[in-house]
Amino acid sequence: MEREWMSGGTAAMDGLTIDGLAGIRRAPAARVRMAVEGPVALAVVGDCPAADQDLRAALPAVRAGRWDELTRWPGSYWVVADDGRHRFVCGDLAGIRAVYYTRGEEGTPWATEPGLLGRPLVADLPWLAARLTAGEHHWPHRSPYEQIRMVPGRFGLLLTPGAPPQLVDITDVESVDELREGAERFGRALTDAVQLRVRAAGGAVGADLSGGLDSSAAVILAANAHAVHAVTYTDGYTSGEDMAFAARVAEHTGIAHTVAMGTDEQLPFGFPAGQPTGTEPVLEAAMYAMDTAYLRPVRGLPLHLTGHGGDIVLDASSSCWVRLLQDGRRREAHRQVVAFARLRNTAPGPYWKALKQAADLGRSGSLERAAEALERGPITPEAAVVGWSWCHLGAGASWLTAEGRHEVAALLRQAARDQQPEPADEFDQWAALRSVGASARGWAPSAEALGIHPVYPYLDNQVVRAAFAVPALARRGLIAYKPLLRAALPQLPNWLTSRRSKGSFTAQRIAGLARYQDRLEELIASSPLAAGGLIDPTAVRAALAQAARGQNATMIADLHQLIVTCWWLTGQTTRRKVAAC
Repeated sequence: MEREWMSGGTAAMDGLTIDGLAGIRRAPAARVRMAVEGPVALAVVGDCPAADQDLRAALPAVRAGRWDELTRWPGSYWVVADDGRHRFVCGDLAGIRAVYYTRGEEGTPWATEPGLLGRPLVADLPWLAARLTAGEHHWPHRSPYEQIRMVPGRFGLLLTPGAPPQLVDITDVESVDELREGAERFGRALTDAVQLRVRAAGGAVGADLSGGLDSSAAVILAANAHAVHAVTYTDGYTSGEDMAFAARVAEHTGIAHTVAMGTDEQLPFGFPAGQPTGTEPVLEAAMYAMDTAYLRPVRGLPLHLTGHGGDIVLDASSSCWVRLLQDGRRREAHRQVVAFARLRNTAPGPYWKALKQAADLGRSGSLERAAEALERGPITPEAAVVGWSWCHLGAGASWLTAEGRHEVAALLRQAARDQQPEPADEFDQWAALRSVGASARGWAPSAEALGIHPVYPYLDNQVVRAAFAVPALARRGLIAYKPLLRAALPQLPNWLTSRRSKGSFTAQRIAGLARYQDRLEELIASSPLAAGGLIDPTAVRAALAQAARGQNATMIADLHQLIVTCWWLTGQTTRRKVAAC
């Protein structure tokens, strides 16, 4: 399936122009809806069911600069608007529809892919090392490339001739006081996000069906609107409970259901020949062989539903209790933390201590503290995080060289001065949303290669807004798991919404590390991160050997991130060599 893209003010001359918006080009495959009235123009590019009259009705918002009003339709799309004085461009709240920009001699070129900006794509190695060490969420405006910035999810880019580019907040969340008030709105938004697309598809649609709550709910909503062909991956490492729930959902809905039985050939980290690298490293790259196996039966269908992002909008992290502490509600926070820990047979003391420390330090203080720890000397890998932290130095910090620690510390200090939400729950939910949006965005080249048109209903703008309108504290169930889903869609079967467990691919990742250990050691040792003196391959080799034996599961996530980053960098290096020939 052909990719969609746009560019404005760049040297790119390929593609088609958009009438009424001078200087903007688009891919021939891009779906465009337009409204123009004199100097005022509005274009919606991508998957959007808005009718022509809807776009015309939005032109007064363009004239008045009420940019957030241009992002309230269902679907996943870019918006470009011009009022004769300013030009506004944005993607979605999650960042699946990305916008990149850079500073040029005659303005601010922007594009939906970094390769369209007319700059050499030089990987930003210090930022990639920092991302491995402390997570990507501290630098939402950065891209993996030097001198190329990204418009963060929940923002748009406002361009005025002769003035610097400006980021405009398009969040537009209308908060409610409790879960019950927001549940009905969320249920309508999610139902529309699924069923409007399915009805417009014109034929049977594909869908992931892992057996978890998120994909199962999407499949049930879709099956009420049209024919669905669901696919499930399983192997010798998969939870039997997941498979049982997937089979029960398929039987409940009467849909077509294909189960792919994987072998060791589909284990993570195989990176088969011909796998696309894309424009950024994503964790899903390690699962390409698995994706190839289970998605084959639904190749070429009009769209493919996933439950990706459901964890973020339906649930919340323990940052909601840090927020209580920030607001001075210490007694309520303590009561909930103790109850949560005891229900899970966990000691509440360490949990409570970690949350109090996060509230006391705040975001800037936590980043400064992490920077100081890196500058003091080598880092010892910490145990799994207890509670919630603004900035956790994972196992990746212990693999940094002295130069790497210095570079990452400088970036953390820079991030401490950047403007980001200071309430813990607000910071965390937007950071998590951008992270799942990046993984969906980064998987697009794989989807194209596999003949899949993925759809992420949980990440639609209106679904996100409806979810985030409900306080994080209300979405964080003490006893019930994802209580927003049950309240929003009471028609879902009780046997599904009462499920509290969740599957994991940890066993597959351990087996994959063991199977490909020698090849992965070579990949890491020869990577630009090692060649650039930022990571110590000897330290990584020891961690890899330990994880491959299943002795330290806490560092698997960091190894996963490092491996896909090194693999991606190798692909970038190869592309530059080919281009130079």
